[in-house]
Amino acid sequence: MARIIQKYGGSSVANLELIKGVARRAVASKNEGHEVVVVLSAMRGETDRLMSMARGLNPDPMPRELDNLLATGEQVSIALFALACQSLGEKVKSFTGLQAGIKTDDDHGRARIIEITPTRIKTELAKGRVVAVAGFQGFNRLGDLTTLGRGGSDTTAVALAVALKADLCEIYTDVEGIFTTDPRVCEKARKINKISYEEMLELASLGSKVMEIRSVELGMNYGIKIHVRHAHAQSQGTYICEEDTDMEKTPVRGVTFSVNEARVTLLKVPDQPGVAAKILGLVSKAGIVVDMIIQNQSVYHPVGEAGTSLTDFSFTVPILDYPKAMELMKEAGREIGAEKIVGDDNIAKISIVGVGMRNHAGVAALMFQTLAKEGINLSLISTSEIKISCIIEKKYAELAVRALHDAFKLEIPS
Repeated sequence: MARIIQKYGGSSVANLELIKGVARRAVASKNEGHEVVVVLSAMRGETDRLMSMARGLNPDPMPRELDNLLATGEQVSIALFALACQSLGEKVKSFTGLQAGIKTDDDHGRARIIEITPTRIKTELAKGRVVAVAGFQGFNRLGDLTTLGRGGSDTTAVALAVALKADLCEIYTDVEGIFTTDPRVCEKARKINKISYEEMLELASLGSKVMEIRSVELGMNYGIKIHVRHAHAQSQGTYICEEDTDMEKTPVRGVTFSVNEARVTLLKVPDQPGVAAKILGLVSKAGIVVDMIIQNQSVYHPVGEAGTSLTDFSFTVPILDYPKAMELMKEAGREIGAEKIVGDDNIAKISIVGVGMRNHAGVAALMFQTLAKEGINLSLISTSEIKISCIIEKKYAELAVRALHDAFKLEIPS
């Protein structure tokens, strides 16, 4: 007998027929002798609908009240799921985040889980019941409802797997698993049977939307085996697990891209200690996440006897934060004496990922040669042990994906 966490996303519970199918799947796992905890997202489109209503009444809704509203989406899902299980003759109990003991910090709208006390869940499992838990939500020290942000149900599922010492966490979605790239962009994309936590972390952070990054971090930190699979098919999906020697044989395992990026550049700023800290400090204080950073080689400009060295400083931010970042940099530019502030929201980030990069030479060269052959210019480059990212013009994003997928022969099973 195994203890299994099953998470179903909004597309998997979009209507009553799909909810019945999810219930049948959970009950089938229970009938195989397993203890089953099901984490559910809101029905597809429900969170957006609730958000739209809130903003229709108040363009700047209070975070606490917004959480009270948005949390209802998952509560509808767990209640309907429980009723579906009951119709199949199965004993079931549903819990909100509060009832499940999911304690978070106070950051409404993007709360982080502090601890889980799953006493009531364990009690119901011991009684032989299927347990349903509302994803995406918890409660803070005051007992107020909190939500975890987009993709938060994935985090709920993996965190519960940790707290319950589960044998497996299954993430059910509307795709068959993790692919070498987005199948909608490249028809040669191939499902990956097994991928390391590190590779999945990079793919999630670089634009892949299948898994939420915090859930992968939790899985890696606590050794939780994660199986991403299709909610309405029986085929095996993709296992996210510890790295093994087979994964190192292939230099690149996936290509991903994001068109939700923007670049900000401060031209001719003084090349001296403290300038970068001042620039990025302002951005950080505003809660804006900076991704790629590059500082050009400084150029000496003689001014009087002392002279000065000037450089250009660029960084990328999420496109939704671009207007605010530009506003902040105008202020910073005046303080530090930048000649000009320029920005560009017509960019894309293209990335290749693979643990095999550690022991394969020529990966970067092949990437750059491939993009050059397609006439694609690179404006920023960022690297780590297992990834290379480049900023290119947005219009070339899909072409770059297909070209790199072909160049690294990702359609061939490794």
